[in-house]
Amino acid sequence: MKYYIIVGEASGDLHASNMIKELRKKDTQTDIRAWGGDLMQNQGADVVKHYRDLAFMGFAEVIMNLPTILGNIKKCKQDISSFKPDILILVDYPGFNLRIAEWAHHKGIKTAYYISPQVWAWKKSRVHQIKKYVDKMMVILPFEKDFYQQYNYEVSYVGHPLLDTLPSVEKNHQSFINKHNLEDKPIIALLPGSRKQEIGKMLAIMLQQVELFPDYQFVIAGAPSIENAFYDDILQQQKVHLIKDETQKLLQHSHAALVTSGTATLETALMQIPEVVCYKGNRISYEIAKRIVNIKYISLVNLIMDKEVVKELIQSDLNKTNLEQELKRILSGPHRENMLEEYILLKEKLGSGGASKRAAELIYNM
Repeated sequence: MKYYIIVGEASGDLHASNMIKELRKKDTQTDIRAWGGDLMQNQGADVVKHYRDLAFMGFAEVIMNLPTILGNIKKCKQDISSFKPDILILVDYPGFNLRIAEWAHHKGIKTAYYISPQVWAWKKSRVHQIKKYVDKMMVILPFEKDFYQQYNYEVSYVGHPLLDTLPSVEKNHQSFINKHNLEDKPIIALLPGSRKQEIGKMLAIMLQQVELFPDYQFVIAGAPSIENAFYDDILQQQKVHLIKDETQKLLQHSHAALVTSGTATLETALMQIPEVVCYKGNRISYEIAKRIVNIKYISLVNLIMDKEVVKELIQSDLNKTNLEQELKRILSGPHRENMLEEYILLKEKLGSGGASKRAAELIYNM
């Protein structure tokens, strides 16, 4: 069968690639065309547009890049029409994908949505749009099924796909140190995000901690789609190592982490690494978001647990002093131990793995 998949960011590329892997086990004659990333391409998808060209973060940024976004939507529709897929698979990325879903519905193209837009946080009116234009919605957070039920819309809870990606226990710490020419000090991992826009802002703030913790080494988890020169410009000769395409391995060997808000906050928690969640965006975008987003927390860890498990430093609260204070709290002591205990409960709440396989089965059965 012919599948067309649309992904708009790094986490979607990861989860879609695992879903493609499972889909190929069900359907040996798959023909997959996609807007996505390297991981999807590695699984055999013909990626015609890379997500790095699609990622605009924040309200103000979207408005400034509206002509580009609208142009991309037009190109995408034309490409889908030419390809004539048996099914269209949308992965998160709601601003773009919901427009495509409406168009596809009118064209009679069957549509599956894997990883629901966070309509429970803002724009709840989108639920009606989803009910009307999406044939099958697959959700990955436990509370999302109940949320959609309030609107009489049956969705399928498949579990969280991150559980499928967790590596086995890595024992040879010295081998990792030697491979990357690291020092023999405990590691604090820096996860500044996957888009240039957020990396540029977040990494500069995170790097202020390097001089404050001389007994630790700071190591950056580099995004695969971002060139090394971009990081070098921010580092400006600071002796901080950059490791690309090995985020999970880096976390396995880390003592703590500073993480930009996003899927990585959950990934870090599931790997049992104490963290501080960081976020600072465009001021205009933040002021707009503050008025329309209806959630108590921004990190998936806290949202799923419905309480503050990890500290969130947002906007003006994300500064050198506060970050130093919170980093000290997670390096040792009772706060660190409590966080690790909560992580165990978090994993239990998410249940077993197999999300990618369940999603693939539902899509294939359609």
